Amino acid sequence: MPGISDVARLAGVSTATVSRALSGNGAVSAETRVRVTQAAASLGYVVSSDASSLASGRTRNVGVVVSHLSRWYFTAVIEGAQRVLLQRGYDVTLYNLGGEGEERPRVFEHHLLRGRVDAVIAVALKLTEDEIGRLLAIGKPVAGVGGPLPGASTVTIDDVHVGRLATEHLLALGHRRIAHLGGRPEFDLEFHVPTSRRLGYEAALLAAGIAPDPALSVAGDFTIPGGHEAARRLLEPALLESAQRRPTAVFAASDEMAIGAVLAARELGLSVPGDLSVIGVDDHPLAAFFGLSTVAQHVERQGEQVAELLLRTIDPPRRHGPAADDAPTTLHSPVDLVVRTSTAAPADHPTPTTRNA
Repeated sequence: MPGISDVARLAGVSTATVSRALSGNGAVSAETRVRVTQAAASLGYVVSSDASSLASGRTRNVGVVVSHLSRWYFTAVIEGAQRVLLQRGYDVTLYNLGGEGEERPRVFEHHLLRGRVDAVIAVALKLTEDEIGRLLAIGKPVAGVGGPLPGASTVTIDDVHVGRLATEHLLALGHRRIAHLGGRPEFDLEFHVPTSRRLGYEAALLAAGIAPDPALSVAGDFTIPGGHEAARRLLEPALLESAQRRPTAVFAASDEMAIGAVLAARELGLSVPGDLSVIGVDDHPLAAFFGLSTVAQHVERQGEQVAELLLRTIDPPRRHGPAADDAPTTLHSPVDLVVRTSTAAPADHPTPTTRNA
């Protein structure tokens, strides 16, 4: 097996120059880097990750911490982040905190502090100042997806804007009695996503001169079964008592709950969108299959963005300017309204002109 001295001899440079050229640590001219890379490739030389770690003090490994692994959102963020990190030569170690509750202290007090990772990504997980501070104190940068983290770079979306955008779409179609499927209190603990989306919904109604009706807001659990159950609780009493009490449209705080609402409406004999328009949030992989209108938040792209933010700090060859770039950054990821067949004008309202995605 060829060694570093063989590469140095073929490239006509010192072994120290080979190390700098292949690791990216230290000044090497572009011409020399190309010559060394070509020599290594022709010999089939592969840098030992153990040797590289010893020389640089880095593992080229990023820890990704999540609170759930069974939810689509988390796996989509991980896929986006991993794609960028692997392209840049980084391994990914996943830490799932969705167990009995003992995992979190074990991960933050032992695994992440033992030098096994160069940096940490937290996915929709609100870290404490102590957890972040201990990592930063030993030179391990932190970045997150989903909400603000003290001392860390984050990728987030404006959830108030999301709620307002979805509700304004329904208002523009002519709906006035618009219901909302939100989240139960336990889903509001991290970054208050359910509350923010509800506030956007209420702001859009108020701007249209409509007082929000508490009877039209029902809490769910961001799953298809949870959305189904919440929608039945919302729709069944109205169907039994009075057609005037039934909402003509539903804004669900996630696509999975919106899909559950579509299924519940059909079970109750309501057509979508003829009797009930439904819009969600996410652009879940099943959204197009169900013809679901939604506010797309481009989750995999958020994973890519958080990895790119982190690499600005931990990957010196690709630094984006002076050291000021290492300061924590908050990146507001864009969202887009995607109109499909689950939303339309109410039956007693003239059809407005809309653009379908």
